[in-house]
Amino acid sequence: MIRVLCCIESLRVCKPDATPKSLRKHEKRRRERSIMKRSMRMFLISLISLLLIAPVCAAASDLGLMRFSFIRGDVQIRTEDTGDWVPASINMPLREGDRIWVPEEGLAEIQAKDGSYLRLSERSAMEVLALDRDSYQIYLTEGRLYAYYAGGRGRVLQVDTSPSSVRANERSRFKVDVPERGPVDISVLQGEVTVESREGLMRVLSGERLSLGEGAYSEKSTLAAPDEWERWNWDRDREIAERRPSSGHLPEELQPYSSDFHDNGRWVHTPDYGYVWTPTVSVSVGWAPYRHGRWVWIGGDYVWVSYEPWGWVPYHYGRWYFAASIGWCWVPPARGAVYWGPGYVGWVYTSNRVAWVPLAPREVYYGRGYYGPHSVNITHVNVTHVHVDKVVYKNVRVHNAVTTVNHDTFVKGRPADAHVKENPFLTEKVHIGRPPIKPEKTSAMPVVREVPQAKRPPEPVRQVNVRELKEQRPMVKSKEASVFAPEKRPRETPVRLDQTKPAQTNAERAKQRRQPSKRPEPMRPAAPAERRDSQPPPTETKAQPPREPVKPERTFKKTRQPEVAPERVEGQKQRLPNDQGARQQPPSTPALETPREMRTPERGTNKSMESRAQEQAVHRQGK
Repeated sequence: MIRVLCCIESLRVCKPDATPKSLRKHEKRRRERSIMKRSMRMFLISLISLLLIAPVCAAASDLGLMRFSFIRGDVQIRTEDTGDWVPASINMPLREGDRIWVPEEGLAEIQAKDGSYLRLSERSAMEVLALDRDSYQIYLTEGRLYAYYAGGRGRVLQVDTSPSSVRANERSRFKVDVPERGPVDISVLQGEVTVESREGLMRVLSGERLSLGEGAYSEKSTLAAPDEWERWNWDRDREIAERRPSSGHLPEELQPYSSDFHDNGRWVHTPDYGYVWTPTVSVSVGWAPYRHGRWVWIGGDYVWVSYEPWGWVPYHYGRWYFAASIGWCWVPPARGAVYWGPGYVGWVYTSNRVAWVPLAPREVYYGRGYYGPHSVNITHVNVTHVHVDKVVYKNVRVHNAVTTVNHDTFVKGRPADAHVKENPFLTEKVHIGRPPIKPEKTSAMPVVREVPQAKRPPEPVRQVNVRELKEQRPMVKSKEASVFAPEKRPRETPVRLDQTKPAQTNAERAKQRRQPSKRPEPMRPAAPAERRDSQPPPTETKAQPPREPVKPERTFKKTRQPEVAPERVEGQKQRLPNDQGARQQPPSTPALETPREMRTPERGTNKSMESRAQEQAVHRQGK
């Protein structure tokens, strides 16, 4: 009984201690669940924000990868925003899905961010399939393309055609010709490219041309003489290289555009910002930045498209400021802070007018995306929290710095000037971000004008579906991967060599000339250069008749007595001056040159003296 009571008492004593312990465990679990819920909530918010902001940032970065750097004629472009073929303009950025048509008497040059160039001749159609930092993929529907690729390892320039996919992984120059009918020609001028068809993989080296047709047809030959199209491209490359000196004033990311600064302005040192660039071309009285061009609706934002030849980098990188002794100056971005932007300006708009002013160095740009350290992404920011009254732009006080246009001019591109005496930035409320003006069809046109019907793209070009091409042709950066069968490794396929144009490099030809013993017998009359390099054996050459007017029977008897070797007779006849027999031979088969081993004193000088003595004796006998 006493033991039972002790046990009960012990239970009573232990019960108060056990209850707080369970409560502590429960409270700990509750706090852990609460922390987990908050963490999950923050993760979801961050993920959703990232997914919403990523497309904006990606679109902004894609717009800075390619642009029109040269245009001649009625070059046209079709974008997702235009929905139709419209005139193209210099300095217009290119995006994935854009299509280009170059009509007759037209030329187009496209510059990439890494310094690569793509040029299209007349009657050429091209589609931009993929842009990935320093890798580019295009599709050539028809026409002629010249490509200079300045990329490096881990990058690729991929040019797809109907029967092939051409990939350049190293610095190279090559041409791709796609006629309306016939095989596709890939010509490599420098470097090498990898060409893949549905039959397999082929390597094309410098100096070679590969012809590909539908099916298994493939043929390799040497390059033909340069035509007018190739010579123009070489001259264009040389011109760009000569005016592209290495500038220490530009960040490394902008060095490929240094030629634009070299020919169109000068670098000046200032005490406030160091070296700045001031334009000297396309600048008139009353000129100001962001005035000679228009705002074009591209990818969900208004992007400045300048009509000035140098108007790519100064309007999409850096800032502008006005120096009293110099004028307008462009300040390059700091090294490591190079970000492409649609146009670094401040905005003011009313019901019937739109105005903008260029931003000065270190002034904040309010845009839809991230554009560097001095920018604010207003995509998911409450604009009312920004103190608009405190936003003051330095260039507002500069005379004629503010550009003001009518609402219709901004949207439709009509050449109407809005004469405003007062400065709208001093009388109106500064707007944060681009003006919320709904774009129209003309808002997406870089140049508002009509194109002649004869210059419009043909129906086969219009029917090309870019989405289907992107699904059928993925971008492949590896040399060992396949475009036509991504799940398989491509195999090397044999290529038929054109016998009339043997595909040999200069090094191979030199090696062959150094090894005459291994030469095959010629199957056809050789060219003059080949006959000089490849001599047949002396015994195979027919001896020419003697030049002296001697009777045949006497000459034959006398010349047989000393038993002169055939090679000596041959050597003697080769040293005679040009006789009538040699002059009557056709120019395609000139007399063969005496081999070097037969030009020794024993076989040359002694033999000549002996023959001359015999001829003199025969001549005296005849008299």
